[in-house]
Amino acid sequence: MDSKEKNINDLTFEEALKKLEENVLNLEKGDLGLDESIIIYEEGIKYSDYLLKKLDSAEKRVEELSAKEDEGGVRPSLNTEPLNI
Repeated sequence: MDSKEKNINDLTFEEALKKLEENVLNLEKGDLGLDESIIIYEEGIKYSDYLLKKLDSAEKRVEELSAKEDEGGVRPSLNTEPLNI
């Protein structure tokens, strides 16, 4: 694992999302060279993968908590829809 990946893994979900948004904005400007665009795109893929892993982990945690509540017979009503990513 290189230092860039280490830094990504140390970010909060919100920080990584902000970095990904910045990358998208930089690419949308269209004033970058090809090499720099590819580097930023690759970095964005890493942020995207990290964010998806965090979301997956959070979803699993919620499912675990819901299962525990089901076992105890107490489960609050949540009016939510699943995320389609």
